[in-house]
Amino acid sequence: MSTALRTELLKLRTTRLAAGLLALAAGLTTLVVAIESARAGTGDLNIPALSSAEGLRVIITNTGFAMLVAAVLGVTVATGEFRHQTATDTYLDQPNRTRILVAKLLAATGVGLLFGLVASVIATTVGLAAAAAKGYDIVISTATIAGYMAGAVLACGLLAAVGVGIGSLARGQLAALIAVFVWAMAVEQIVGGLAPEVGRFLPFLAATTLGGANSTASMPPIPPDLQPLAPAAIVLLLTGLALLLGAVAARTTVRRDIT
Repeated sequence: MSTALRTELLKLRTTRLAAGLLALAAGLTTLVVAIESARAGTGDLNIPALSSAEGLRVIITNTGFAMLVAAVLGVTVATGEFRHQTATDTYLDQPNRTRILVAKLLAATGVGLLFGLVASVIATTVGLAAAAAKGYDIVISTATIAGYMAGAVLACGLLAAVGVGIGSLARGQLAALIAVFVWAMAVEQIVGGLAPEVGRFLPFLAATTLGGANSTASMPPIPPDLQPLAPAAIVLLLTGLALLLGAVAARTTVRRDIT
């Protein structure tokens, strides 16, 4: 297992795609929080002023795009072998395909945590700096801010693992990526808006609330009537989903012929 895991981590360290996705997550987070910080309190985006806890929270918890990109990372980790036609060599080198799947899950989770750390640091730094620049006191405690950051880090790592499960089931990279975007940005928004009691169990909405987001101004928006699960329940939900998808893939698509 250690050899397979080191191999997967080496792939992630030495490919431009992983670095590009990290840069994308950082760039989207910076863009969104910078725009929303500038417009907070003006009424344009329905974001309270940064002098309030509600307004500041919107900014420093706006890490949803990084979570989506972390899921994309997981999909590419799982499907890249088939897109670049290197799966045959990988499975010849390590015939135990389940072991390779587990290594991909662990590697993607580890790098996903990094995505969450970068995004949460950016969102928190920009939000606090914007509040300070306007002469406002920081009205959210350090412990609460740290909790939001920890939630975002965990959410990104777990969604990366979910992405590996999705990619392992689909194998086709484009189909898996489309499925992730449609589900996260359309299906969950519709279901969450119509049935908030169901929406809080959906993975991307749950992950976003784990990072502290609670506003329609978040990206992606949180439906106004959605009551989030407890953080521990969200972690169990996302972990269980990643393990379930991985287990199904190990029993089905991972065993199939790759030619």
